[in-house]
Amino acid sequence: GVVYNYNEEGIHRAETGWEQCISIPLVQPDMFGLLQQWDELLEEFSAGEAWLPHRYDEHDHNCYTYALAFINSVLAAQGKPQMSKSEFTEKFVIPETKRASKYLTLHQELMANDFYIVPLPDEEKPC
Repeated sequence: GVVYNYNEEGIHRAETGWEQCISIPLVQPDMFGLLQQWDELLEEFSAGEAWLPHRYDEHDHNCYTYALAFINSVLAAQGKPQMSKSEFTEKFVIPETKRASKYLTLHQELMANDFYIVPLPDEEKPC
């Protein structure tokens, strides 16, 4: 997909360059209808004056602020309470970061000990 991000140059849309990022699932199974509107909502949100390049601040108005503000705009449109930075970090960012850390540690151990993983042939894959 397309990754939206915000920095001192403003909003960027990129289809490549984010292959090693951590994807945090935000849409719950009962909200899959929202996925249909997600890109439209994100494009509309990103056009706001709040995300002009001159408003960027490394500590207080950055890519994290942008992502959280978008999430909160979707929550507000659904009549749900907004999340604080600490709540979002605790509920979504920290758990995914821990999971990625475990994966990276396992990968490093496998590489350091000359192990490698080979995919099973199609007929041997479990259903």
